[in-house]
This record gives sequence, C-alpha cells and structure tokens, in this order.
Amino acid sequence: MADDVLTGPRIELDRDACCSSGNCVGAAPEVFDQDEADGLVMLRIQRPPADLTPGVRRAAQLCPSGAIRLVEPA
Repeated sequence: MADDVLTGPRIELDRDACCSSGNCVGAAPEVFDQDEADGLVMLRIQRPPADLTPGVRRAAQLCPSGAIRLVEPA
C-alpha cells in the first residue's frame, strides 16, 4: 500500500510568518505544538495519518498569518 494512502497532506510551515496565535494547536493538537521559547508553531508529525487530515485542514484555515501550507499527495 502506498504511503499517500496512509497519510494526509504533507505540512510545510513558515515559522517566520507565524504570529503565535495557537489556533493550529487548538485545531489539531496531535499534529501541532508551540515552541516554549518563542511560541512559534512546531510540528509533531510532518505527514499525519489520514484520520487527522480534517483537523490539519482546519488548522491551516484558522492560521491568521498563513504560516501553514498543505501539500497534497501526487
């Protein structure tokens, strides 16, 4: 079975754009975290399983700075 069947979109972060709102952590705490030092977004899982995709999509939608980008499997 192909990896893409087991996983959702690949997540790319722009930590320079992150404004530390924490919306991503609220939407998908299994996938996103905030750095304790500066509050910027961090990934727990770069290619989360497909069952977490709805939360990941919601996190990207809620990000006020556009720091989260989803790259769909080919």
